[in-house]
Amino acid sequence: MIDPADVADRLGVVSERMAAAGGVDVRVVAVTKAFGADAIAAAVAAGISDVGESYAQECLAKLGALHDLPRVHFIGGLQRNKVRKLAEVVDVWQSVDRLDLGLEIATRAPGAAVMVQVDLSGEATKRGCRPDEAGDLVGRLRDEGLDVVGLMGIGPLGEPEVARPGFRILRRLVDRLDLAECSMGMSGDLEVAVEEGSTIVRIGTDLFGPRPSR
Repeated sequence: MIDPADVADRLGVVSERMAAAGGVDVRVVAVTKAFGADAIAAAVAAGISDVGESYAQECLAKLGALHDLPRVHFIGGLQRNKVRKLAEVVDVWQSVDRLDLGLEIATRAPGAAVMVQVDLSGEATKRGCRPDEAGDLVGRLRDEGLDVVGLMGIGPLGEPEVARPGFRILRRLVDRLDLAECSMGMSGDLEVAVEEGSTIVRIGTDLFGPRPSR
């Protein structure tokens, strides 16, 4: 079982790191991928109000075991056929990378809060639309009645500084499109993300320890 006191202590360290990087009102989304429902419960008990899930079936199973539900962000790659089951539990869809997925969300969860995922690295394992496609996708999703609250991106593999150019591009896109949220930065590169203007960081390892093998 994950101890809420340990999570609270680790959250304090994360908060200190963000503050040292100049972060103000940066929200922490606790990424509980591959952990059990106890990780979500521990995060909530530690004062974290937002959790991030990456796998549909895992998300549904864990949330079904809880009484006190947090604000749920879906942050993983998503197939359209998973949207219907997730629609009742997901509060923010962070990984909308194409129009057909947005159309399905608009059908199953009208007016839902979504974020457009932008490819910042060009790596085959990373999802996202190209930066030059983001504005058009934001507009199309808005036309479908979705509440586009921001953009999301994942930094490339490597040293934290390698992520800076992509994070800078994402922040500029957020500003140009007049969006509120810029979701970028994880345990390894959160300082760079905060320095470049992140409003949401997605933290797993530095809150819960190494991820269990699946």
